[in-house]
Amino acid sequence: MATGRHRPRRGAPAPRAHWFLLIVVLAAVVGLLGLHAVVLGEFSSDENAPQTTASGVPTEVRTGGSLIDARTGSPDVRRPQDKTLALTFDDGPDPTWTPAILAVLDRYHVKATFFVTGAHAAEYPGLVRDIAAHGHDIGNHTATHVDLRSVGELRTQLELRFTDLAVAGAAGVSPALVRPPYSATPASIDDPAWTSIQRIGADGKIAVLSDTDSEDWQRPGVASIVANATPKDDRGTVLLMHDAGGDRSQTVAALERLIPALQAKGWRLGPVSAAVGLGSAGAPAGFGQRAAGWLLIGAVQASGVVASSLIVLLIVASVLAALRTLVTLITTAVHVRRRRSMRLRAVTAAVTVIVPAYNERAGIEATIRSVLASDHRVVVIVVDDGSTDGTAELVEKYVGRRVRLIRQANAGKAAALNTGIAAAPTELVVLVDGDTVLEPGTVRTLVQHFADPDVGAVSGNAKVGNRRGLLGQWQHIEYVIGFNLDRRFYDVLQCMPTVPGAIGAFRRSAVLRLGGIPVDTLAEDTDLTMAMERAGWRVVYEQEARAWTEAPATLGQLWKQRYRWCYGTLQAVWKHRRAVFERGAAGRLGRRGLPYLLLFQVLLPVLAPLVDAAALFGILTSDALTVCAYWLVFLVLQAIPAVIAFRLDGERLRSLLLLPLQQFVYRQLMYLVVVQSVVTAIAGAQLPWQKLQRTGLAANPAKGGS
Repeated sequence: MATGRHRPRRGAPAPRAHWFLLIVVLAAVVGLLGLHAVVLGEFSSDENAPQTTASGVPTEVRTGGSLIDARTGSPDVRRPQDKTLALTFDDGPDPTWTPAILAVLDRYHVKATFFVTGAHAAEYPGLVRDIAAHGHDIGNHTATHVDLRSVGELRTQLELRFTDLAVAGAAGVSPALVRPPYSATPASIDDPAWTSIQRIGADGKIAVLSDTDSEDWQRPGVASIVANATPKDDRGTVLLMHDAGGDRSQTVAALERLIPALQAKGWRLGPVSAAVGLGSAGAPAGFGQRAAGWLLIGAVQASGVVASSLIVLLIVASVLAALRTLVTLITTAVHVRRRRSMRLRAVTAAVTVIVPAYNERAGIEATIRSVLASDHRVVVIVVDDGSTDGTAELVEKYVGRRVRLIRQANAGKAAALNTGIAAAPTELVVLVDGDTVLEPGTVRTLVQHFADPDVGAVSGNAKVGNRRGLLGQWQHIEYVIGFNLDRRFYDVLQCMPTVPGAIGAFRRSAVLRLGGIPVDTLAEDTDLTMAMERAGWRVVYEQEARAWTEAPATLGQLWKQRYRWCYGTLQAVWKHRRAVFERGAAGRLGRRGLPYLLLFQVLLPVLAPLVDAAALFGILTSDALTVCAYWLVFLVLQAIPAVIAFRLDGERLRSLLLLPLQQFVYRQLMYLVVVQSVVTAIAGAQLPWQKLQRTGLAANPAKGGS
């Protein structure tokens, strides 16, 4: 975890822009999910509106035919000619039953009118084209199968326009006929139904009800459907059947009996337009309408992909979270057991503590005093990296036998560390940031591991000192869970990817043989750690070597820090990618540490916000319980290792009360950090160093947790 020392450059990405990007992305996902819910009818009610009086309905409408043209002040009511049956199908198209019905109609050379919903037309545009290509009429059955008697004028217009666009985009026609969902015979028209028919007329369309209901939607059996659909006399009729909305196998079988039987009796079967002498059931759609229809269909298709992908992502995220929980439970148990049985020869050699400092006036004195208070022999080297805030002048007060100050022109943290390592008089060096406060036993517990000659570096336990605010608490949770618990895993599997810049110990000779601290990545601590392991050294974790560091106090500062961390980590992973094919310590890093890091620090953070968006959206849909259950499982799988990590670190569990809120707010920023870092890395752009504003709050850590 490095802290940048260079002055900020212009052109660095602003957190506000990324928050805007996050909002746009999540809004797009939620919008597509909402559109998908519309397609599935999850926002619509299937209950009929209660019937009221019919005092306002013209008599000729209630006693006339089932085709009602209310485009003018005087309604035109028509019915099919005698022994003429208008064959109609509602609720489609359906990928299973519509093609089956089309095949039957083709076999008997019969045309029909298919009243499609806009949602299904946009979902299956190819079927709409097939209906038109077979010579059948296409009618409008609203977008979501809503009862038009129970909605207002605006909703009615939206329902009709949505369907018009879907049909125009799919088949290039604009339907003139509308069948209101849940409509029956003309005699059943009440005042709300008449109002909805008038609105249909005002929109330039003709309402089509039915005279005969096959009741196939009840699936009463093939014989019953045929009996219901057979006219009782020779008067012309509009027959209602369905090609979607459930299992329509009985409908298909009934058509095989009904059509030849009626034809044998001299009945003419055809679409509504031909049966009533209307001439045309629609008109060719203009280019603008077709283009808008294409966009609508594209959006609906995309919504289906997003919804399907989201299910997969929910499963993947849950599996990853469960896997992480299982792995951390196992490795943490192993780590605790090993520590209890670990016996190391005491290391008493003096240690050099190197503190690179660039504009660290706020906290440098607390850092020096805490190092000098160590219960192990230490020498302190402070490398002032061209500070402009008087940092060097403060350090001069401590210069003496145990403290040395080196000044240099601003060259970056890695260069400052290399200067300190070159000047260090001891073999063992501890590297700390200029805002870090050590506990008295930190240096001693760190260096004891060097009794093992195979150990080249030791990671300490970095803890958030300024944790009083909400942002500080969230970072505190992240440090304890995301950093220190993972390091126990890395320690057990001997694949530690990072010794944090805030607190870490190294063999000076090993670092020098590697050419010093790397300067070609932004995460020099991760880069150095990986290089140490590829050189054959073991890197271990010491949880008792606590160091209190100052976390960013604002979202802007946090964004700069984590953006650079993530980008630098990706740089280091790419730089050391050949470790996957190497043996020994390098192979353990490449085949254990790097996959774990990429899975849980890159892939899972990307998936997690989508899980949150799905949970929020699920509350508004019929899948609320299922989706929310997934999210709760996901949260529990994060809470389990969180409790374990806090217990192991001796922290109070009450901070974890903020964990659910952290998932919806703090993690979104981390998500953007990962995405932006990946995009930046792929684009090959260079990310400038960012110096954080220090306040010195880490000088007074809340010992014992909070």
